[in-house]
Amino acid sequence: MAFAAIIIAYLLGSVSFSYLLGRMLKGIDIRKHGSGNAGATNTLRVLGTGPAIAVLLLDAAKGMAAVLLPVLLGQDSIWVQIACGIAVIAGHNWPVYFGFKGGKGIASTIGVMATLAFLPALFAGIIAIAVIAVTRYVSVGSLLFAGFIPVFILLLQRPWPIFLLSLLIAVFAFVRHRSNISKLMKGQENKLGKTKRVS
Repeated sequence: MAFAAIIIAYLLGSVSFSYLLGRMLKGIDIRKHGSGNAGATNTLRVLGTGPAIAVLLLDAAKGMAAVLLPVLLGQDSIWVQIACGIAVIAGHNWPVYFGFKGGKGIASTIGVMATLAFLPALFAGIIAIAVIAVTRYVSVGSLLFAGFIPVFILLLQRPWPIFLLSLLIAVFAFVRHRSNISKLMKGQENKLGKTKRVS
């Protein structure tokens, strides 16, 4: 059942709501528009605010569902929950249904970490939102969110397996945002509010 939970978590993560809404609303592959990323920020740029909020909430929800799934299947081991958390983020980033080309996993990470370590995720989220509000760089806020979660987990003395998960998730985030980091260093990163809507 533990193995089944991990596989289901990956398959759940592979459901790309950004891609599906792009197809449903505009008949497009959102990965071929805007930044080319299948996530909430690019959905905002290409499809608008409503679809972007929907993608953010749905991606976060699948992260939460994946972590809760083992409990529903009678596998309440923290290690199985962690494995499912990794699997759902990996599915979002490299979805089997869409040629392994997905998003960057931040919304799913929010769902996973809010379920396993609510206060650390909340505090990291507050910092991320404040930075995005000031700089209008979503990528900077996303990286700070991923980077600060391990710090707050240590400060609030959460279980060490969750700390290890947060470190791995931070690595995921920085790897997936390497192009954004390069653009930031060159002063070429897009700020929030720049739209590339598809009519």
